[in-house]
Amino acid sequence: MPVVEAHDRIEPARIEAPAGELLDLVAEVSGRGSALGSRLHPRTADNLADLVRVMNTYYSNLIEGHHTRPREIERALKGIAENDERRDLLEAVAHVRLQTRIDADAAADMLPDPADLAFIRWLHREFYDGATLSMRTIKSPKRSFVMVPGEWRSLPEHDVEVGSHLPPSSGQVADFMAYFHRRFAFEPGPGDRLLAVGPGKAARILAMATAHHRFNYIHPFPDGNGRVSRLMSHAMAQKAGIGARGLWSVSRGLARGLDAGPEGREEYKRYMALADAPRQGERDGRGNLSLNALEVFATWFLKVCLDQIDFMAGLFDLDTLARRLERLVARSETLSPESLNLLLEALIRGEFERGEVVRITGMPERSARRVLKELTGQGLLASSTEKGPVSLRFPSDTLEVLFPKLYPEASI
Repeated sequence: MPVVEAHDRIEPARIEAPAGELLDLVAEVSGRGSALGSRLHPRTADNLADLVRVMNTYYSNLIEGHHTRPREIERALKGIAENDERRDLLEAVAHVRLQTRIDADAAADMLPDPADLAFIRWLHREFYDGATLSMRTIKSPKRSFVMVPGEWRSLPEHDVEVGSHLPPSSGQVADFMAYFHRRFAFEPGPGDRLLAVGPGKAARILAMATAHHRFNYIHPFPDGNGRVSRLMSHAMAQKAGIGARGLWSVSRGLARGLDAGPEGREEYKRYMALADAPRQGERDGRGNLSLNALEVFATWFLKVCLDQIDFMAGLFDLDTLARRLERLVARSETLSPESLNLLLEALIRGEFERGEVVRITGMPERSARRVLKELTGQGLLASSTEKGPVSLRFPSDTLEVLFPKLYPEASI
């Protein structure tokens, strides 16, 4: 007889009564996440979010063992031929595209419930949209099959081991994910309100941490679970009101850990494995899994979030950005000193009309337009139309000056 797997095997799914350090962390993440970027013009914040999306996919790739440089990702976003050799760049483009959609939907108050099963399957399906046959082919010594994007594991050949963890068998995944939605729904249906997270901000922040683990514990797709879980966590941050218009990324923190040393990825794996632990006696909650281990994981996860929020707050502080723009112009061999006036104008106002360059620079029209051309030529100012207003941009060759330590030095 086959073993019957109960879908509440993921209990405790949430931490219902946080206390002490964990409770303090929820409050700090809530306050600082809501304040991040509040002094920035929305247009400038949106352009900085473009930079964060590239950074996010760089670190998400790094967690998967792929070392893609920011400049490679930038070039890939402008167009890349599909080929098996650059799987990492195809995945990077997909990640940026999906996070852009998440951020846009959040800004328009149209983001679906991140725990909704249709949304999660959509993430997986869209991530593999345009993927090569090789990317969708799962191979191991015991099995080989072509994955269908957006479909749960459902066949015996989909069964998998993740390190020392044995996820639910494929035939049980649909039931497990249905239970996952009931426990982590931000916008529950009438019959699920007692089990779900609901509208509370603190509860949503804490659920973001525990859902990240429990999703990966179920491992619902044959491949791509880590990427989908990080995109889901990003969506949960936005839905909880701490996404700050996309100005910070959980992926960077997960890839680096808290000490930012070379063992960052191992730190992530170690805490994920710890939260797999079964219940340890009568004082360790009432579920199948260890409540104490889940609290340790959630504490680490929220510390990572807080560390990244604080790091980005320092980078994106208005006065700090102004000083670094000044340093960038001073170090440049190609930019005129007057270009700083245009950069600062764009930083503070978000954008300005091209016809304003004479007033802003205090130069004759011909000279002022030459300075504008210098900046647009180097990608520091750009517009969505040929003659439209220009706003501040952040090309990868400026990152070392404008945003030190955003990436490991060797990657830039």
